[in-house]
Amino acid sequence: MDSFAAFIEECDRAPRLNQLAGFFANTAAGKTGQPIHKPRVDRRLFESNSLLGKFIELHSQRCGPFDLHYHSSIPYRLEEECRLGTAILSYGLELTPKISSLKVYTLGTAEGTMARVISELADGVIETLSCSPNRENFDSFCAYGMPPNAQFFLGSFHRLTKETLRADRDLLRFEAGFDIILEDTTFQMYSANRVGQIEFVSQHLKPDGLFLFVEKFHHDCADEYIKRERQKDYGFKARFFKRSEIENKARDVLTVMGRNQCTLSEMAAAVSRRFTNCCITWNSGNFYTLVAGNNIKNIERLIILLGQPAIPNEYVYVDTPLSLAKFDEDRGIR
Repeated sequence: MDSFAAFIEECDRAPRLNQLAGFFANTAAGKTGQPIHKPRVDRRLFESNSLLGKFIELHSQRCGPFDLHYHSSIPYRLEEECRLGTAILSYGLELTPKISSLKVYTLGTAEGTMARVISELADGVIETLSCSPNRENFDSFCAYGMPPNAQFFLGSFHRLTKETLRADRDLLRFEAGFDIILEDTTFQMYSANRVGQIEFVSQHLKPDGLFLFVEKFHHDCADEYIKRERQKDYGFKARFFKRSEIENKARDVLTVMGRNQCTLSEMAAAVSRRFTNCCITWNSGNFYTLVAGNNIKNIERLIILLGQPAIPNEYVYVDTPLSLAKFDEDRGIR
């Protein structure tokens, strides 16, 4: 781990664990940042699917305080989480009995709701691990009992090492690596060092595994970025939060986070150092989902299972799926 010593020190100094720590703790505890009403999945955006229906129902039951804040803050992120979670569930079910169980790691995903729901519905076929440095998120995860195939690491992603996995009896099952890793708006809370972040987390990914990213990206055109932010804030978030709450978060949280965002071009350069293929599979304003890996067949399999994005067209600025390497940011400007 000496090779990652500088990176770990960098993460220890990150905004997520320092100046933003209070925001995350209070939001995860439900003390602040709660929406006026609970966000609900718009099922009209989906094609009929019995497995998706089961996922949506259980996901709604398992949501915690931070989930409610998060899904009320990003246009149709809740629908994307259910779409993505159902696709991962189907991906795992299709692979058995070829493998004993699919291993999935979601890092920095608050209460770990998506991963937990995947494991509960998979009935032993998929084992998941989630992590968060907040005790409040761990308490929410435990509130519904400890599922046999879903684990939670109470700590930041940079504290989950090979040694950590080997030293914990409950985590030892993940020592051989994960088939799918999902980073959900986490890296941008630590630094803009995507190369180091991807390198560190990829030590846990199997050679033919998939690395998924859900991130907010800067745009080369500042006016375009601001336009999409206003659309998010006043076309969507205003349904759930008072104007003063939206403005306070933009000042106190998003400004700090913005310093650690990168552009899609910068992300493409960082991803290409580790993976031969990367595809954009979802877009909502300045937010994107990316799927990266070295096995193109596995990427294609997941994309097929994802189906169409569940989001109104006015929030979409790029047609998906689209290879990140071929993406020209000018195409994202309408």
